[in-house]
Amino acid sequence: MTRYPRDMIGYGAQTPDPMWPNDAKIAVQIVLNYEEGGENNILHGDAASEAFLSEIVGAAAWPGQRHWNMETIYEYGARAGFWRLHRLLKDLPITVFGVATAMARSPDQVAAMQDAPWEIASHGLKWIEYKDAHEETERAHIQRAIRMHTEVTGERPRGFYQGRASINSVRLAAEEGFDYIADSYADDLPYWMEIGARDQLVVPYTLDCNDMRFATPQGFNAGDQFYDYLCATFDALYREGVEGQAKMMSVGLHCRLVGRPGRIEALHKFIDYVRTHDSVWFATRAQIADHWRTHHPHVRWDRPSQMAKADFVAKFGGIYEHSAWVAERAHGMELGPAHDSAIGIGNALARAFRSSATADRLKVLRAHPDLAGKLAAAQRLTQDSTAEQASAGLDALTDEERDTFQKANAAYVAKFGFPFIIAVRDHTKDSILRAFEARLQNSLEEEFATACSQVERIAALRLQAIM
Repeated sequence: MTRYPRDMIGYGAQTPDPMWPNDAKIAVQIVLNYEEGGENNILHGDAASEAFLSEIVGAAAWPGQRHWNMETIYEYGARAGFWRLHRLLKDLPITVFGVATAMARSPDQVAAMQDAPWEIASHGLKWIEYKDAHEETERAHIQRAIRMHTEVTGERPRGFYQGRASINSVRLAAEEGFDYIADSYADDLPYWMEIGARDQLVVPYTLDCNDMRFATPQGFNAGDQFYDYLCATFDALYREGVEGQAKMMSVGLHCRLVGRPGRIEALHKFIDYVRTHDSVWFATRAQIADHWRTHHPHVRWDRPSQMAKADFVAKFGGIYEHSAWVAERAHGMELGPAHDSAIGIGNALARAFRSSATADRLKVLRAHPDLAGKLAAAQRLTQDSTAEQASAGLDALTDEERDTFQKANAAYVAKFGFPFIIAVRDHTKDSILRAFEARLQNSLEEEFATACSQVERIAALRLQAIM
């Protein structure tokens, strides 16, 4: 049994109504990353200097050496950039992603964060790359980050964002019981993950509405580009909110990047632009997490992709008439969260059916009953077939109508060798009889294909009824 862990469907075509406070059309969530003093540096016990997100294009780590230029760029963020941003944002409810070791080296800045209506979430112990870190090392760093964060701020962090994450980061953070985790870029709304026995809320972050693109190839070259991109994102999401599918907009900031004079005006202009709109909710991530937990609590259910084979076949074995083998084969496929819906599981069953030998598909066709035939009269149809035939009134035919159907059935079987199959729920008595006439003109090859497609349609309707 192969299972694909990535969720490629999420909320699907129709996103839930987040029910933002005061019927807001958008939630705007600003993050200030505080990393200065927590970056790679041999003074911090690291093997080399920092090389990420600075003004130095193409910077490389210097093993065993301090990098004066890099260090002073980061120092600018703490010494000047932070205070410039604090003056602009101090009256807004924003979230700080605070690296624990960076905050421990910046008590004045932490005091200013706490004086403002800001939430301080954990940004891990150090601003370093964790992709190659041993699981136990990363776990120990997360635990140390919580302890140090609590020592420095006086409060345990409610949220967590590792940033330069490993494949283990979200699971390890979930083990520590955070109210939310932000290490995801997968959606415009919060969502739940089931991690072991824990239901973990994820409040996704952004790498596009992020000033880090001032320090990346093909990023922002000037403040106006940043401003234009933020406004375009806001406009699109605000429009979706007006149309009934409200979302969340994340904005990512760094003291050493947008804190520069030549960039701060773009952020200032964007905030002013947002304030010209009604029904906007500025919120911290903790506020969004609390709101989501209240209005969209997680409910666990039996997901098809996680069912044992016996349970899967018991639930879906009758979707293809008297052909449980279709469900058995589907269960052996690579299933994942995208298959935990009527469309998803229908696709898996259809693949199993379509990939089977012609003789096997013919057996499925022959497993179907005649319409208004002897089995119906004897009340020996499956529960699904009984309900389907009744939906078109085939259980209440006059003697003349029943005779018409029986003659049509006989002519069809005599020509093609299998019963006439049609998704009855899509039709009336009259349209079924017209379909009989039309399809009797088909060749065997054409009608075999048509009958198979109708089998799949019947399966899709049955799945819609139970999921």
